[in-house]
Amino acid sequence: MVDIASRVWNHKWKIDPIVRSLIDTDFYKLLMCQSVFRNKPGTQVTFSLINRSKHIPLADLIDEGELREQLDHIRSLSLSRGESTWLRGNTFYGKRQMFRPDFMEWFEGLRLPPYHLERKGDQYELTFEGSWPEVMLWEIPALAVLMELRSRAVLDRMGRFELQVLYARGMTRVWEKIEALREIPDLSIADFGTRRRHSFLWQDWCVQAMQEGLGDAFTGTSNCKIAMSREVEAIGTNAHELPMVYAALAKDDAALAQAPYDVLQDWHDEHEGNLRIILPDTYGTKGFLDNAPDWLAGWTGIRVDSGDPAVAAQTAIDWWKSRGEDPSEKRVIFSDGLDVAKIKELHQQFAGKVKASFGWGTLLTNDFRGLVPDDALAPFSLVCKAVKANGSPTVKLSDNPNKAMGPQSEIDRYKRVFGVGDQAAQKVIV
Repeated sequence: MVDIASRVWNHKWKIDPIVRSLIDTDFYKLLMCQSVFRNKPGTQVTFSLINRSKHIPLADLIDEGELREQLDHIRSLSLSRGESTWLRGNTFYGKRQMFRPDFMEWFEGLRLPPYHLERKGDQYELTFEGSWPEVMLWEIPALAVLMELRSRAVLDRMGRFELQVLYARGMTRVWEKIEALREIPDLSIADFGTRRRHSFLWQDWCVQAMQEGLGDAFTGTSNCKIAMSREVEAIGTNAHELPMVYAALAKDDAALAQAPYDVLQDWHDEHEGNLRIILPDTYGTKGFLDNAPDWLAGWTGIRVDSGDPAVAAQTAIDWWKSRGEDPSEKRVIFSDGLDVAKIKELHQQFAGKVKASFGWGTLLTNDFRGLVPDDALAPFSLVCKAVKANGSPTVKLSDNPNKAMGPQSEIDRYKRVFGVGDQAAQKVIV
């Protein structure tokens, strides 16, 4: 096992590039990329870094030269033979050859496109432009780089023994959480912590701790590289990016209203079983389900990623019942800002009503709250989103208005088209 504190103290960052592989990314990115490669390959998009936590002055903390060095390193990466073999030959969700030969040939030849980086005050403006299948693969590594460079900036001020104690405390915290989770009967939980992790080495350690501490209750990780190296399941389906871009491409209000279902029709044609998970909150969960075609009720389950998770889960249960489906046979994946107390609460509330699963993210892989002065390692909310598609702005409404994004005039239009009324604001944890 890697001695993380010693590795950090030695400051030999050349042997620790932040992103080590094109598959050091979330599994759903690759699944979505294949779908986009098949259905919308010519779409031109712009992705942009968005720091929701404005009190974190990233440009003051992170040296621009170091940031460029890490981003340039990512542009030099390509699939290794072993990674290609794993993607081509492994079984994912019980399906062999998940990735088609034409997609794999394209992916094997891919280098990520250029980036644009500019300092604006105490923040960085970081954008990526080009064809959707290429540009979308920047999202996760870009976030991982910014998060880890911020961590390194704080760690660089610490002494050798400070680092040893910090990581000992961090490991103890993770293990105590795992011990608490052991008390939950029939738990199903996965690591979803790549995008806002403390570091690659720390995420890898957390996954190993989950493997040992939780056994079969630990179902896998969203990180493809770690899944491959630790021989666990790669977990993931799809994200808000798909409906956001499809909606931006809509020519009129009628097409806009249909766009979220067009996404899932394309997905339906490509995948089956446990990959058929609905993410309904992009433009409001209740309206999405109320207007959903009947065939969607037959899908495996939903993922809850904003708003009050208990409300969203109950809305889904009521919807399944209204469509003649048995909710106890459906899976609900909770994935928004989870930590042990919330996981316990939701499991107790919905055990037996649905098959409850949990995607545990930032508060697994980046919880150093209160462990350094000024709480300088506390996690914060950083995202990288598609902001334009073929020149049109994208919009996300969410079930939490604090997560909404897009021009206000377009937000108002989307609220009208999708019938979104007043929403209860929730604190954005990460």
